[in-house]
Amino acid sequence: MKKVLFTLLALVAFLAPVKADNDRPIPPEQLPEAAKTFVQQYFPGNAIAYAEIEEGYMKVSYEARLQDGTKIDFFQNGEWDKVDCHYKAVPNAIVPEAVLKYVQNNFAGQAIVKIDKEHYGYEVELSNDLELKFNKEGALMYIDD
Repeated sequence: MKKVLFTLLALVAFLAPVKADNDRPIPPEQLPEAAKTFVQQYFPGNAIAYAEIEEGYMKVSYEARLQDGTKIDFFQNGEWDKVDCHYKAVPNAIVPEAVLKYVQNNFAGQAIVKIDKEHYGYEVELSNDLELKFNKEGALMYIDD
């Protein structure tokens, strides 16, 4: 019985830090250089209003909110992971060319308002609330309305 209790307590003590995330605000200057450069390049004149570091188990990421409400998630190295412009179009320059062409050819008049890098490719949300999933080559895999 003591062995079972000891094993259970050891397991709880080991797994407890895995669940706990440590999200905390940071000054925008503490974002990785690549993240700051990305904002300056693709969102000129739109300053970072809020920044946060998200430290999890063996993973660090960043979040930035711009003055216009745009939310950008970054990987630890400062490369963008997700861009959510809400009701405005994300910059065309960050959208893979095949994805951009597909949307322009098949959903004329709709803007990509959110783009998210996924393990399989990209997920984009259009201004009409359709979600499109593309593989890494930019071929459409799925439409979710």
